[in-house]
Amino acid sequence: MTATEQAGIPGLPPEGAFAAAMEARVVAARIVAVITVDRAADAVPLARALVAGGITAMELAWRTTDFLPALRAIRREVPEMLAGAGTLLTPEQVGAVHAAGADFGVSPGLCEHVVAAARRAGLPYAPGVMTPGDLHAAVRLGCRFLKFFPAVSAGGLAHLRSIHAPFAHLGLRYLVLGGVDEAGAADYLREPAVAALGGSWIAPPALVRQRAWDVIRARAAAAAALAASNPQVAR
Repeated sequence: MTATEQAGIPGLPPEGAFAAAMEARVVAARIVAVITVDRAADAVPLARALVAGGITAMELAWRTTDFLPALRAIRREVPEMLAGAGTLLTPEQVGAVHAAGADFGVSPGLCEHVVAAARRAGLPYAPGVMTPGDLHAAVRLGCRFLKFFPAVSAGGLAHLRSIHAPFAHLGLRYLVLGGVDEAGAADYLREPAVAALGGSWIAPPALVRQRAWDVIRARAAAAAALAASNPQVAR
């Protein structure tokens, strides 16, 4: 029985925007590296450095012209990396990342046309939310796995708890991104409603441009150790 059925609320669509099996893989990863790649040639060594450090999931942001070849290269050469596509703003982008083999997609905000495109494509997808209105709209569109963004500037964990409370009985889970650093990660990792934490501190653009793979591997290892030492509190 789904959370919606358990809650006994008529008129809400079933869950389905983010496949349960894919959600389980993101939850198991605990930390999702948030990555921007300027050069497609850097994508594979970057992904391998992350995996070597123990980080097995990433959100590759569509912010550069080399995004699609970078995504294709990671999916082809580093299959053990769960490669999500981020900054999806249009239905056309959804189609492109699905064709490129993205494991899942996320957006900074909520757009019903992008949600519909992801559902048609069969791409596990999490829209971005920041307010109770965003959550209400997402639930109405059948989304239960959501991207809480931008986390820190929106009010952090206290804000997430506040907006989540009226919807908690629906089983919503969150991939948290936006301004969280290593120092503030532990509280999010322990939070019951947080499925995984996005970590932009692990491989910032400057280190990627320098091709500092050893440094990135060490940062990934530290992040993996942080996740291991901060188990999630049972819901």
